[in-house]
Amino acid sequence: MAPQYQIRADYDAHTIVVYQAYAPAIADAALRAGRFVAPFSFRRMTWIKPSLMWLMHRSNWARKPGQERVLAVRMTREGWEDALSQAVLTTADPAAVAQAAVHVQWDPERSPRGAALNHYSIQVGIGRHLVRTFNDDWIVGLTDLTPQVRKAASLIRTGHAARSQGLLPAERAYPLPRELENRLATGG
Repeated sequence: MAPQYQIRADYDAHTIVVYQAYAPAIADAALRAGRFVAPFSFRRMTWIKPSLMWLMHRSNWARKPGQERVLAVRMTREGWEDALSQAVLTTADPAAVAQAAVHVQWDPERSPRGAALNHYSIQVGIGRHLVRTFNDDWIVGLTDLTPQVRKAASLIRTGHAARSQGLLPAERAYPLPRELENRLATGG
């Protein structure tokens, strides 16, 4: 049985994939540039999620207004772990959360049909003071997953959920350094 709080992701020796959903104008500009550019806002926190299922729940499989495009953001593991080393849990003291460069929260992982599962998925908020570093130094590449997730959603809606799995990336436990595990511990 998987631990209740565990980062599961698509990753390799040097990179990890996180997911975001955007309006078409933001996604199209980012895909053309290979990183985020206007109209993406560098003045607000941006949330990244290594769980595609959680993002599918959040964006209603790319049907929610303003979240019609799903991007796979491949970033360096060094950047990912740097962000986590600066993270404060959103359940911490409100003053600490307000000052944090990075916010972390754990939300119930989701099934393809959106049901809450009995383990949690991490969401990481990159604060506005680190967004440029995320964009300029940590991002390795962007991929538009919108056609895949829409096809998967259609298969799930029509009773073919097993066939949708081949369209979705495999996620496995991400090996965090011990000091980061302790930093992100929820006490649960």
